[in-house]
Amino acid sequence: MATPTPSSSTRRRGARPAGRGRAKPRPVALEPRESEIVLHGHRLSYRAAGHGPVVLLIHGITGTSAQWDAIMSLLAERFTVVAPDLLGHGRSSKPRGDYSLGAYAVSIRDLLIALGHHRATVVGHSLGGGIAMQFAYEYPVFSERLVVVSSGGLGQEVHPLLRAAALPGSEFVLPLIAHDRIRAAGIALGQMLSRFGLQAGPDLAEMARGYATLGDVGARQAFLHTLRAVIDPLGQRVSALDRLYLGEMVPTLILWGLRDPLIPVHHAERAHHEMPGSRLQIFEKSGHFPHLSEPVRFARTLVEFIDTSDPADFEFSEQDLAQFRERLLAGADGTLSGDIGLPSRWRTAGR
Repeated sequence: MATPTPSSSTRRRGARPAGRGRAKPRPVALEPRESEIVLHGHRLSYRAAGHGPVVLLIHGITGTSAQWDAIMSLLAERFTVVAPDLLGHGRSSKPRGDYSLGAYAVSIRDLLIALGHHRATVVGHSLGGGIAMQFAYEYPVFSERLVVVSSGGLGQEVHPLLRAAALPGSEFVLPLIAHDRIRAAGIALGQMLSRFGLQAGPDLAEMARGYATLGDVGARQAFLHTLRAVIDPLGQRVSALDRLYLGEMVPTLILWGLRDPLIPVHHAERAHHEMPGSRLQIFEKSGHFPHLSEPVRFARTLVEFIDTSDPADFEFSEQDLAQFRERLLAGADGTLSGDIGLPSRWRTAGR
């Protein structure tokens, strides 16, 4: 589906007024363009590129849509690619409000509707993986496929640095980490992170960049609300493991970096085992940010998955709801397993 022309409620930076005379076909924009839209009174910034079926990219905590720029350029020849700055991140508003997974899933749904898109392949990284799973569970009519990348919500273990940030009183420490002198040099922060197993490269660079944004009061408060909604001092406290059997509904790809220091790779292996029909790809040379360390391989893997899987087609018909109910009950009491008559359009191709 083509990206719509922004309405009066949207504003594209650098947009030019249409010229007079006969309109000429516009070339497909392969480079991401940054735009803004106001939803429920809050500014939501997003990047968009390309033309075709929609691929939605969701970044992780302290991240921004800019993380996806290389991937967007590689996908734009065949797909409409949309990557928002989540509320509380990047150029989007940072209100005092709800930063739960459910609230983020709603904002993603509303963005798709506002841009005129009905369905999408949803790709989520880290926190964005948890949001993507929540989105596919709550709004299956919008979800063609699900891709989770180094995702939260698939096990309790998480890096001690994130558990420490969830401790009471961390709001007084974070401004020191994000001090101007550290943001300018990056040396002290890099040395600190390296002690926690984050080596030089995309992981360290992106974590340092993300923590540097916490010098902004609004970003820092949004970070703490978001983090504490999913993590406590013992680890991740929000889990999708009890619902992974519903993976039958949407073709799913699990993608992980073998050297991920933030969320261990065995979470991917367990999720793959628990999620019927899912596919698993491990990037042996990558850490927590495989889309940054190996963007070409990442894009090729994503395109191959889209090309070789049939999109889910959940319409909330009486038949669909009856079979969804059957799957829920089967998962609840454990008396049924395997294929219980789900529509073939819900199943991953090649299974």
